[in-house]
Amino acid sequence: MIKLNFDVERHTLKNGLEVITINKDTQIASINIGIKVGALYEKLDEKGISHFIEHMLFKGTVSKSDEELNRQLEELGGEYNAYTDYDATVYTISCLMEEFQNGVNILGDMIINPAFDKEEIEKERGVILSEIRTSKDDIEDFSFKNVNKIAFTKSGLKYEVTGLEENVSRFTRKEILNYYKKYYTPQNSLITMVSSLSHKDAIKLIEEAFNKWNGQKPVAVGVIKENNNEVTKISYKKDIEQSTIVYLYTFNELEKCDELPLRILNHRLGESSNSLLFREVRENRGLAYDIYTHLEITNNIKTLYIYTAVAEENIEEAKKAIDETLNNVINGKIQIGERDLNIMKKVHKTAVISTLEDSAELCNYMLHQALEDEDIFEFVKDMDRLNKLDTIKINGVGKKVLNNPTIHILKSN
Repeated sequence: MIKLNFDVERHTLKNGLEVITINKDTQIASINIGIKVGALYEKLDEKGISHFIEHMLFKGTVSKSDEELNRQLEELGGEYNAYTDYDATVYTISCLMEEFQNGVNILGDMIINPAFDKEEIEKERGVILSEIRTSKDDIEDFSFKNVNKIAFTKSGLKYEVTGLEENVSRFTRKEILNYYKKYYTPQNSLITMVSSLSHKDAIKLIEEAFNKWNGQKPVAVGVIKENNNEVTKISYKKDIEQSTIVYLYTFNELEKCDELPLRILNHRLGESSNSLLFREVRENRGLAYDIYTHLEITNNIKTLYIYTAVAEENIEEAKKAIDETLNNVINGKIQIGERDLNIMKKVHKTAVISTLEDSAELCNYMLHQALEDEDIFEFVKDMDRLNKLDTIKINGVGKKVLNNPTIHILKSN
């Protein structure tokens, strides 16, 4: 049984901003704000604008220059960051409790009063274009982008979060500001806070920093959920030492009750250093240094990837080894047994306890659960479900998911 070392309250401010305060005995406090907009919400001519705005919020406010804002963030002595993904844009600050009020006020100023200075926009445009171009030199990143491009026809997953170069090159201040005003509103955002403050004092701190924020909830944008195309494609890139192989599966029709069994299967398949794919491709055949799986389960994204890098002459043998392993899972020749289930229980418990003990991790977990309208105590229920789960359910989910992949192979030309 996992013992919770915190308690939680949910609040809604007068301006519609939802806040989750988490009272915990800690010297390190964390605050996250999630804006409910990401790459999936962008039209074709907007691809990259959410990420652009994320960068710009660190480039100064109406009362602070870029240099002053970042100096104040640094003086907190903690960590500050932001990221844009397909579903949301998130800003985070973690620092000592004695600096936390300053941290919350700085974050509020960033979110509510960004300057969008024209000169800073041009500087950051160059930074983001460099980021896009640099990612093309990373064959792993390049391979994942390419498998998404061939897997989807209409889904926003076809496009990288950083956007299209032609868009980033031409975004105007007016376009950026209009997009910001549309989506950066209290009714389209959510805050989680982990601190040793009482819930009353915590919400007072949030109100002081965010009560002047206004704006309505934007009209909902329909997100296209698309199954991957069953296709194998070879691409070529100059001056690469290794070739890559990426498999992509989607499972948009999978029932909620099958998600936990899939997580267990995925861990056994490719997440551990003793996984089925690692044992077969690296240990038994010596074809690759590494091979791994990546599982994504949100309301809008349900994908499973397999990735490895091999010598070009070993592509066919590596692909054969992957296919044989997957077929053996589907056909039941490889069974997920009680030992695997018991290991997964320990893995899950370790992950949960690690999250509970780390303020930043707890804050981030609670934020994403709430953004997805999921139970914020899902990890506790998952522990109970694990104890009741049988291996038949785990073995069965492979037959539902591991079918009709998109396969991308990258070779040197």
